[in-house]
Amino acid sequence: MKSRPSSRTLPRCFAVMACVMALGAPVAALALPAEGEKVPNARVEDADGRGMEMKGLRGKPILIVYEDKGSSEQNKTLKDELSKLAKGDRYKTAIALAAIADVSSYNFWPVKGFVKDAIRDESKKAGTTIYCDWDASFRKKYRLREGVSSVVLVDKAGHVIFAADGALSAERRAQLLQMLRAQVEP
Repeated sequence: MKSRPSSRTLPRCFAVMACVMALGAPVAALALPAEGEKVPNARVEDADGRGMEMKGLRGKPILIVYEDKGSSEQNKTLKDELSKLAKGDRYKTAIALAAIADVSSYNFWPVKGFVKDAIRDESKKAGTTIYCDWDASFRKKYRLREGVSSVVLVDKAGHVIFAADGALSAERRAQLLQMLRAQVEP
């Protein structure tokens, strides 16, 4: 006959699970698309309502940078490094950048209009179009965590070759930049 856990054992089990999760067990990694996984199609739109579908970008490597207002500073160093890399036309034309803002918490009148204005301003400052995920459908399809900066690199065939969330360490940023170079410079 199997014994049942006592009421004292269960809280310890939950405490152990919480510690494992806090120490960075692969739980967070499960939220991201896996390396080698074919990415789903998803549609986002810019502040003026012009849509972009991910399947329309296939044939080029796609760098997805997905953030909300609260997480936009997490990978500022990476974005600065990407700006330097993009100074030459080679990378601008060879890689599709999908800068996507999670604006799902602002999808109501009249706030949505103010957010569109802010996205237009940020797009001008960044020198690239920032797309909007108004209903969190992109985040859900790509299994990205809410409130965290996420970076996903997709190869020309539409398969994930890099996925990370949170602030990337110097080593992870270097790894991503090396992978980007490998996609552009055969």
